[in-house]
Amino acid sequence: MKAWKYDEYGGVDALKLVTDAAVPEINDDQVLVRVVAAALNPVDFKRRLGYFKASDSPLPTIPGYDVAGVVVKVGSRVKGLKEGDEVYGDVNKKALDGPKRFGTLAEYTAVEERLLALKPKNLDFVQAAALPLAIETAYEGLERANFGKGKSILVLNGAGGVGSFVIQLAKHVFGASKIAATSSTGKLELLKSLGADVAIDYTKENFEELPDRYDVVYDAIGQVEKAVKVVNETGLVVSITGAVPSPGFSFVLTSDGSILTKLSPYLESGKVKPVLDPKTPFPFDKVNEAYAYLESNRATGKLVYTRYLEV
Repeated sequence: MKAWKYDEYGGVDALKLVTDAAVPEINDDQVLVRVVAAALNPVDFKRRLGYFKASDSPLPTIPGYDVAGVVVKVGSRVKGLKEGDEVYGDVNKKALDGPKRFGTLAEYTAVEERLLALKPKNLDFVQAAALPLAIETAYEGLERANFGKGKSILVLNGAGGVGSFVIQLAKHVFGASKIAATSSTGKLELLKSLGADVAIDYTKENFEELPDRYDVVYDAIGQVEKAVKVVNETGLVVSITGAVPSPGFSFVLTSDGSILTKLSPYLESGKVKPVLDPKTPFPFDKVNEAYAYLESNRATGKLVYTRYLEV
């Protein structure tokens, strides 16, 4: 099969398109998915750059976490999925702890049934591929923070992949009383359209110098030292970028398809939706260009590639 692969750690140039990769075998609890679309995530290029060597799987690696596609083969212990099902999910249960050597940037990928969910009927494959890792991360962080009805939140990098879902979930699923978010000037209207009550332009204002204090600050960009200054007396900081001084915590997503199933009503109603960068979708043979763009930190929302540009 065709796949993007790297044999050594390095920059975008380490990533090569090959035509002779082996189609993965499936275990009893797995299904084989014909990949229609897959999203790119910062964890992909950080892994390729060697940031997680200590816990990484052996090289060579076919990268990719998020997938949307069609089940073409099922293992003997698979109960809830069948051939022909349109599914999506994050194929790595633990993002940094021995992630799969053969991910989603390929024609086929093998995935545990528990990591997948049926694709919402109103979303195409490109839209669905943009969801799993980011929306599951957003949800898990809010849940771990005991976020709920009547609480306030500040989202740092609200126009990013995770941040855009934090805003939407905080509003529609968790019942936030007030949502503030940061972005650059050109993305302020996007924040408001997603549900932010207050849109802060970080190029013109320092959020930590503003008077408001929050029950939760969700740091999706890496500004924990500033974030801890704007929580209220009982508030805390949630970080997905590294260690947090008190009060707060950091975490790495544990992928679980049941979260996607739980959120399906919000996705199918259109209350929660993926934010796609205008350059999406990229064709399969331009995945390296998509990574170069992602690594430039200029993307809005999610970048997705598809093998079928008509979807």
